[in-house]
Amino acid sequence: MTETRQFGRTELPSEQERAIRKAVRWEVFTIVYTSITIAVIALVVGESQAMRTAWIEDMLSLIPQIAFLTALLFVRRRPTRKHPYGLHRAMGVGHLVAGVALLAVGLNLAVEAVTGLIAGEHPTIGTVQLFGQTVWLGWLMVAVMLVVIVGPVFFYGPAKAKLAPVLHNKLLYADADMAKADWQTTVASIVGVLGVGVGLWWLDGAAALFISLGIIWDGFRNTRTAVVDLMDQRARTFDSTKPHPLARDIVSYLRSRPWVEAAAVRMRDQGQVFHIEAFVVPHRRAVTLAELTAAAEGITDLDWKVQDVVVVPVEELPDEADPGR
Repeated sequence: MTETRQFGRTELPSEQERAIRKAVRWEVFTIVYTSITIAVIALVVGESQAMRTAWIEDMLSLIPQIAFLTALLFVRRRPTRKHPYGLHRAMGVGHLVAGVALLAVGLNLAVEAVTGLIAGEHPTIGTVQLFGQTVWLGWLMVAVMLVVIVGPVFFYGPAKAKLAPVLHNKLLYADADMAKADWQTTVASIVGVLGVGVGLWWLDGAAALFISLGIIWDGFRNTRTAVVDLMDQRARTFDSTKPHPLARDIVSYLRSRPWVEAAAVRMRDQGQVFHIEAFVVPHRRAVTLAELTAAAEGITDLDWKVQDVVVVPVEELPDEADPGR
């Protein structure tokens, strides 16, 4: 992971290179931190269904980090004749894999939680000997969950959220968003454990169901975003909330050329970079190669994410192209 400057056919600007290095470090830190928390939770999980679901949720949270680090190995490779657009789609594939895994396991956990509630299963939380004292295991569960939540909510969650827009990385953004929402899992598991402690056995199953629904929502949202991106929807911002403003900037730039009468673009998001098809209606029928080359180079200079540009002179703009308004 040391050679992070190479990114497809170009080299990253200094800001993005630093961001990539930081993202790699945070992803490695997250894997180590989460692996430790998984081991610690395993020691106190007991018979609580809420704790078991939270434990599995922690295991699932490793998927986005592994997917990101794996995809990064591919997106750095230069385009070849076999892969003329490069391997940037690997980031989208990793996003899809993470989403589907979350959705599938979340659905399974939700079914288990509902089945347990219907069957009226009464979980029991026993006691342990700690430093010569008898301690209710539930207190240890609560203490562990409170400590576990510190990392994702206060450290690597916010850190990744700052890096995602710099890199235009939707997988990193989804990872950060899931980490920041981990407090909900913690609160639910604590409520479930304390519910068993005061005799409200159904709170444990209800908490497990709540956590499962959170996993399902994360899985559905990530799967939907990854699928529509892989289907070449109109390029959108890193959080998928709105069309990417670069399309408007490209059209404005082209219209500023003295030989261009009208312009529109088709912008394809390939994971972290864009493939641009720019259509221009020239004022005159003859357009020189120098003018087309200069226009393509000008578009490339607008943003580091532009890696492939095609400028096409046309008599009429395609209806599906973005006019930049």
